[in-house]
Amino acid sequence: MLKGKHIILGICGGIAAYKSAYLLRLFIKAGAEVQVVITPAGKEFITPVTLSALSGKPVISEFFTANTGSWNSHVDLGLWADAMVIAPATASTIGKMANGIADNMLVTTYLSAKAPVFVAPAMDLDMFAHPSTRRNLQLLQEYGNHIIEPASGELASHLVGKGRMEEPENILKAVDEYFTKSQDLAGRHILITSGPTYEKIDPVRFIGNYSSGKMGYALAEECAARGADVTLISGPVSIKAKHAAIKTINIESAQEMYNASVAEFPQCDAAIMCAAVADYTVENQASHKIKREYDEIPVIRLKKNPDIAAALGSMKQDGQLLVGFALETDNERENALAKLQRKNLDFIVLNSLNEPGAGFMTDTNKVTIIGSDGTCQEYGLKDKKLVARDIVDTLTGKLS
Repeated sequence: MLKGKHIILGICGGIAAYKSAYLLRLFIKAGAEVQVVITPAGKEFITPVTLSALSGKPVISEFFTANTGSWNSHVDLGLWADAMVIAPATASTIGKMANGIADNMLVTTYLSAKAPVFVAPAMDLDMFAHPSTRRNLQLLQEYGNHIIEPASGELASHLVGKGRMEEPENILKAVDEYFTKSQDLAGRHILITSGPTYEKIDPVRFIGNYSSGKMGYALAEECAARGADVTLISGPVSIKAKHAAIKTINIESAQEMYNASVAEFPQCDAAIMCAAVADYTVENQASHKIKREYDEIPVIRLKKNPDIAAALGSMKQDGQLLVGFALETDNERENALAKLQRKNLDFIVLNSLNEPGAGFMTDTNKVTIIGSDGTCQEYGLKDKKLVARDIVDTLTGKLS
């Protein structure tokens, strides 16, 4: 899967830099095109001449080329790359990446990278175990980076412990597996609902909720990145889908989302019901703006909206999968499992409003995936992009 891929290999100043030459050679043998970006300290451990000979490209270290003044564009590099691999990643560089300290070409390129980033730490055992290093690695993971855990063994200090950079063959395998998995939804058509619905009271007021749509859009981007054609049925949100394989259908009310979902689902392999759909709509919508100066205090009568997940559950054919979401405040697992069974879902994603950082209007979420057999898989607090990856991993496992 690496044939023809553009890879940035970032090298930091650690004794494990000698392994980077082997890793570079493995990437080239796999058919990748590699651009090396090395920190000034990295050049103390391995020479640019060696790396340039192996890659067939000049090694980049500084913002400007000496004597000529030509500029090495970190922005262009970030757009060029299909992946960025930082191996070895020292404690210093990991700290700079986690906190946006762009004082060298490698970190600036990292901050400009649009592609997945793989980080292979290498340092002494006490440095790796230090709380600041652990915090910085956790931050990088929350940002969506892939951490390739170091191995245990004898270190440069002659102490024995965890901190050895993973072997080049295993780093290559991790990157290759990412690209293999990145097309595991090729040929599939996935339906996703996202965002809130607005139920009109009058032409200027509505009943709604706090959903930002971030979780649903993250799911759509993840599915599209993994090769699927995605139909995204979205309520009113301030974000837009970026991937070309995502077709967005914009709706406002629950009835409109119901109509679109029922029409699209028969052509889909799976549907993920992520939208926060209003359970009720206004029965007596006013055709004019209600004015408190002239009108009596209005009485708003509600009626039930159609149940979209239940409707799709009753339509579901052999080979189709249906995924639901449950946002709960009490008896969480029991309520989620009951919803799964009642609506004929294949699995349900439970998140709780009682968890700090989870739920509406956040960039993070903490979920439990509950299967139709009652099995539960809990996940820690993560960026919603990483939560989407976990959910789609579960989906692809059931589709295959």
